[in-house]
Amino acid sequence: MVTQLCQQQGWVSPDSWGILGELWWECQDEGATPYLGRLAAATPITVTGTPSLPVACVQTRMQSLNPDPKAHYTSVYGALKKIIRTEGFWRPLRGLNVMMMGAGPAHAMYFACYENMKRTLNAVFHHQGNSHLANGIAGSMATLLHDAVMNPAEVVKQRMQMYNSPHRSALSCIRTVWGTEGLGAFYRSYTTQLTMNIPFQSIHFITYEFLQEQINPYRGYNPQSHIISGGLAGALAAAATTPLDVCKTLLNTQENMALSLANISGRLSGMANAFRTVYQLNGLPGYFKGVQARVIYQMPSTAISWSVYEFFKYFLTKHKLENRTPY
Repeated sequence: MVTQLCQQQGWVSPDSWGILGELWWECQDEGATPYLGRLAAATPITVTGTPSLPVACVQTRMQSLNPDPKAHYTSVYGALKKIIRTEGFWRPLRGLNVMMMGAGPAHAMYFACYENMKRTLNAVFHHQGNSHLANGIAGSMATLLHDAVMNPAEVVKQRMQMYNSPHRSALSCIRTVWGTEGLGAFYRSYTTQLTMNIPFQSIHFITYEFLQEQINPYRGYNPQSHIISGGLAGALAAAATTPLDVCKTLLNTQENMALSLANISGRLSGMANAFRTVYQLNGLPGYFKGVQARVIYQMPSTAISWSVYEFFKYFLTKHKLENRTPY
């Protein structure tokens, strides 16, 4: 019935949306709350964003290639303590609003695309159960959509997180960057972001699905297994892709002192140039600046994200089946 309605109205069929789109339409068709399907995809980042952002702030600063003497940090805890003491309690949360604005739709597309691609590719490969290759490709394709939305928000967030940032609000940051550097500034690191996130998400999804097969072989709703698998998958993927994240941070922030030391005039662009600049200023260790903060940031974030997502997926699937059961 839902698919026929979409065809009559000229809308995209929910069959192409994956489980989230289908469940959202089914909920509407049955008179249930229409926002539940969206929540299944958008809620994970809403839950994880706020507590994780202070660690992301530390990560951005620790990845600085030539930090201010007042912004030298030796540990994540020490950095947070110092930032709060010297700059105020709310300073580590600067940039939260712009991240939340982009994260909802970005993650909705991300999970919906992943479910649809995983199901389609497993059918193409004629694989009984899960294909790790299919999971990896599905995660990579979902990342293309996700990053197109999140990259501008990431630029604004990281510029606001830097020590002595001149930007006091997301809106002023957007206006300044747009006015002085143009629209391209918001996508200067997009290729680097994709180059980082495609292997990140491939490792992330493959590891998650592999661990689920080991500790949750029947793939039922098991919160403990989702938390463990999600956390370990996020930690491994974060550590492996830290060098690319350091380069992304440099491209996003255009750190003035670092560019001056590297004798770069104007704006730095291109992943290759970023890699050369990092090596020129800090050598091989420079590629792993902030790795501790990055792992600490990603591990609970992916653990909570998967557990919340799996809960809503289970809840909506159960609701759908109950509505289809004749009394």
